[in-house]
Amino acid sequence: MGQLKIGIVGAGIGGLAAANALHQAGHDVTVFEQAKQFFRVGADINLTPNAVRALDGLGPDIAQAARASGARPTHRISRMWDTGEETSRLPMSDEAERKYGAPQLTIHRADLLAALAEAFPLARVRFDKRAESIAATDTGVGIRFKDQSEATELDLLIGADGIHSVVRNAMFGAESPRFTGVVAFRAVVPTVRVRDVPNIAAFTKWWGPSPESQIVTFPLNQGRDTFIFATTAQDSWHEESWTTAGNVEELRGFYAGFHPDARALLDACDAVLKTALYERDPLTRWSNGHMTLLGDACHPMMPFMAQGAGMAIEDAVVLARNLSDVDKPAQVPAALARYEAMRIERASSIQIGSRGNQWLKAGGNADWVYGYDAWSVPMA
Repeated sequence: MGQLKIGIVGAGIGGLAAANALHQAGHDVTVFEQAKQFFRVGADINLTPNAVRALDGLGPDIAQAARASGARPTHRISRMWDTGEETSRLPMSDEAERKYGAPQLTIHRADLLAALAEAFPLARVRFDKRAESIAATDTGVGIRFKDQSEATELDLLIGADGIHSVVRNAMFGAESPRFTGVVAFRAVVPTVRVRDVPNIAAFTKWWGPSPESQIVTFPLNQGRDTFIFATTAQDSWHEESWTTAGNVEELRGFYAGFHPDARALLDACDAVLKTALYERDPLTRWSNGHMTLLGDACHPMMPFMAQGAGMAIEDAVVLARNLSDVDKPAQVPAALARYEAMRIERASSIQIGSRGNQWLKAGGNADWVYGYDAWSVPMA
């Protein structure tokens, strides 16, 4: 069992998954989070079997909590926006568990964070710590926060601080994410309002007339609610916040030509949130000395393959595996190189595939995504 002094910037899904995995491996882990406490914010997310299997390896408490609050979609279905034609259908739920070793779960981000936070010692999470500057040496890393406090002599610093990562900027220089010209609407409605929509218990993607246009729907809260996520091109709106109120009539107007089943989903919405979607290009490196990145800090991606959270959890598991036997700071750079070698091709491929938004439109093999096991993939 190792005993490195590790700091993680960001208590999101990837950061807390890494914290749990590294703590279980025996390391001295502290998480630095800029918020003053854990808040119930964020979007509802789709955890495909590869993500759920990675979570399962973090312990039975996390696995059980995710299943208790999430829903298990029956299928993954593609339908065309105008005719309603079904172009692909993958059985999920029990069939996914048989085939991939885990089901698909659809869950609110806050419920998943709560499960991860409950499993990690709360005393090791330092809130209200906004990173300001980072100083790296050949043997370790120090970080200064905006309140002028410091964390010094870290053997490893992990940037799990999202698309605007301070750690990434310290490693590779400042670079702004790019607005994609796509905005997203999201809403949650009681399922009773849309119970007559076919396959309402499935994950259904309505493919629009352009790659930027889609409506995705899936069950939440064990099927009691239905989540609606819609995207469309709109260059004139750049608000990035996930909590900005949108206009329901505007939402319906964008999809007025869609099939009646799709419009019925939007007709059920009383309120909607709206945000702009941003991205970056894939990196050729994720690590530098005693610093590394995971999740959106190194591969922020469009939501069209539903792999953002899954990739962060996979990163966390593979990183922890590469550090499990490391007990000397001098061994850290080599361990990070192995982690990067195991992850960068897969994550970059999914990042680019998500941008193109064609995956599973007309069928195809999902095994290369869903069948990945972060706990058993061969070491580099």
